[in-house]
Parts: sequence; C-alpha cells; structure tokens
Amino acid sequence: MTHQPTSHRLHLPDADVYYEVRGSGPLLLVIGQPMTSGPFGPLADALADEHTVITYDPRGVGRSSVADRAEDVTPELEADDLAAIVEAVGGGPADVFGSSGGAVAALALAVRHPGSVGTVIAHEPPLPELLPDAAHVRAAIDDVVARYGAAGSGAAWGGFVSLVMHDGPVGPDGVPPVSWPGTPAATAEHDAGAPHDGGPDAGPDTGHDAGPETSGDGAAGDPAADDEVFFLRMLRPFTRWTAPVDALRARGGVVVAVGEASRQEVAARSAEALASELGVTPVRFPGDHGGFMADPAGFAAAIRGLRARTA
Repeated sequence: MTHQPTSHRLHLPDADVYYEVRGSGPLLLVIGQPMTSGPFGPLADALADEHTVITYDPRGVGRSSVADRAEDVTPELEADDLAAIVEAVGGGPADVFGSSGGAVAALALAVRHPGSVGTVIAHEPPLPELLPDAAHVRAAIDDVVARYGAAGSGAAWGGFVSLVMHDGPVGPDGVPPVSWPGTPAATAEHDAGAPHDGGPDAGPDTGHDAGPETSGDGAAGDPAADDEVFFLRMLRPFTRWTAPVDALRARGGVVVAVGEASRQEVAARSAEALASELGVTPVRFPGDHGGFMADPAGFAAAIRGLRARTA
C-alpha cells in the first residue's frame, strides 16, 4: 500500500528543513545523510501501516536550505534539527532507523536529545575514527575533497566511491580506483542531472539523488549545490565524528546493523567496531550498504522485528 506523505517545513534561524510524514502509529524516523527523503519512500511506505514515519532532507541538500553555506553541517546540527522535527510532529519519543550518515546523525541525536529518542537502529554508520586505519581514511577523504576543488563533482565521486567500496583496510597509498561511477560517461550523466547509482551513502545500489527531486511542495533540489555541501561541508565533519561510546553504552537502546552482503568496506567495518565498543552483537540486515532500496520489504520486516523485541 502506498501512503501519500504530507510535506512540511521546519523554519529555524539558520536553516529551513523539509520533511515528510506518512502513516499512523508510534513515531519512527527513517533517515540518511546526505541522502534525502526520496530514496527512503518505499521503505517508509512499507512501515507506514504501523508507524507514523518521518523522512527528511538534511539541511543544505535537496529541498532543505541553510542560511550560511560556508558553515559545516555537523552531526550535532542534524541532531538538533531532528529533535525539532520530533517536537513539531508530536507524539515522541521516536524510534530511529538511520542508514550510513543518517546512522551517525541518529547516534548524535540519542546522546544530545535523549528524551526525543527511543530505540536507535544504526545501519552501517561510517565511523572511521573507530578503525585502526583511521589516519589513512582521513587522508583518503582529504584527497576526495581536494579532487572536488580541483576537478569538480565527477572526479570527487570517483574518488569517494573508490574509497567506500574498498574491501579491507585502507593503506598509506589510499585505495585503487574503481570505474563506477567516476567514468566519463557517468560523470557526463551526473552533470546533466540524470539519476544514477552511487552517491553520498555509497556502496552498491545507493541511489544518489543526482537529478532534481520534486515533492508535494513543488520544490526541487540542485544536484550541483548538493554536491558542494556534501564534499565541502558534510563529508569531513561526519567521517571525523568521534562516537561517544561511553554515553551510548550507558544510555542503551542502540542496535547496530550490518548488511548480510556487505564485505569489509569502511562503513561495515565501522559498524562492527561500534558494536564491539558498545558490547552488543551486530544485527544482520538484508543486502549491502544500500539494501533498504533493493529490498525495502525485507528491511521493514527487520525493523519491525527489532522494535517488537525492544519495545
């Protein structure tokens, strides 16, 4: 069953944040970063029979804007936005399913606004500061940002996807390049505004919102502007965030999820490391890093099962 979402805007002093609400029942946030609400639509629909599901466009991307585009977008800022959305919708606390950067924002939300949050399901949060090869990952990310400044989005996506798809630890010489999606054809496709696989929440089948995305309010995102925010204002603050493991461990209610088909990519290794730090066993979800798009029904079933066990 398809649930038509209602479109809303949260007006803050420093940002205008777009979010959607569908379904009825206990509140459930379904979030990525910087992936916007669109790719989460099928998963949100699959959950909306039993939940009031909130999806959103993180500040600065998609249909959300920021007052100062030179300001970094940090996990703490996104946590504050999410807490304000929960308050605006009412009926909290909300359980949270966060994937990739959205899982990082969900963890920040749990610590920064504990009264707004119930159970947190953190699906493959990229937290390379927990890894033995953290310094090499930082250097690789610096290289991606430098590529963006020197040669634009196509070169930066090529470096980024090579990093996030790399199977195993990152060495001092970085990672070997992959041909997808940083090929000339894919770069031309991106510059033309055509949707393609790969992107902010990358790994196989990630569905980066390269093209304009419209919604009930008629607004559309600007892929070039989104790339600027991602590479210059989001990528470093999120991947260099130090997870407050002591506070998360003391709080409890954090489920760490890893894709069944994931290998030893940075995000999957980070999730395993976080689970070890928290003293929990990671839960296996269908597919890989982008599995919520390939199998939304399977993800919805996994989320329902976890919520039933943690209720």
